[in-house]
Amino acid sequence: MRKILFITFFILTYQVSHSQGSLEIDSLTNNDSIVNATSKLGSRNLVISKSLADSAYIRNDFTTAIQIYEMILRTGESADIYYNLGNSYYKIGDIAKAILNYERALILKPANKDIRSNLEIARAKTVDKVTDVPELFFITWLKSITNSMGIQSWAIIAISFFLLFIVSIYFFFFSTKIVARKTFFILALFFLVFCVIANISAAFQRRVRLNRMNAIIISPSVTIRSTPNDNGTSLFILHEGRKVFIKDDSMKDWKEIQLEDGNVGWVKKNDLEVI
Repeated sequence: MRKILFITFFILTYQVSHSQGSLEIDSLTNNDSIVNATSKLGSRNLVISKSLADSAYIRNDFTTAIQIYEMILRTGESADIYYNLGNSYYKIGDIAKAILNYERALILKPANKDIRSNLEIARAKTVDKVTDVPELFFITWLKSITNSMGIQSWAIIAISFFLLFIVSIYFFFFSTKIVARKTFFILALFFLVFCVIANISAAFQRRVRLNRMNAIIISPSVTIRSTPNDNGTSLFILHEGRKVFIKDDSMKDWKEIQLEDGNVGWVKKNDLEVI
């Protein structure tokens, strides 16, 4: 029993260390403090910040807001900035760029209802209507649980349950009463299960954030080819705003994409942008 608990402790320690890594990643990508970027215009330095971008948005000067938001994002990712940028693109009628930035914001904050709602509104304006492929109910259920919170929240929960697991194990070993030992053993198993679930959820979101293989078609209309060249057979046509999965990213100027229904083909790199 002691050996099993020791092995379990070692595995959980390793997992929690990854959760702490997830916390570090999240703190870097979700820093929504005002970021200043300086640009020289002749002899003057223009300080561009989130507050200026927000002011431009309020004045309906969406072009200026887009330029400033884009500049801020060069310093690092932020769900709020992506969301505001998506709203700005939506206001000027660039649905593809709006969807692209809503999708990027959703990766950082998968549980945010405002982002998801605006994304659905933007998708409704696209030409290509996507029919979701049916999933097994438990897969849909697991996805909903995983996306119910962000990576930072899952990491904090994982660490919390790990600490509770350690406390329960401590009292299990040092309690003299059999009832108390049984109680703490059951609690340890309970905390162990939830610690593993939280770790898996955090790891899944971390992988999605780091390995981005989805993209948005940004050209008004593109022809998907059977081979990576302009002479390839025309397979089908996609329009701006359509989300695709990049199946083959090995070529410089062409990407092999896959749709939800399994159809594959090649598209020029400049016709899409990775989420």
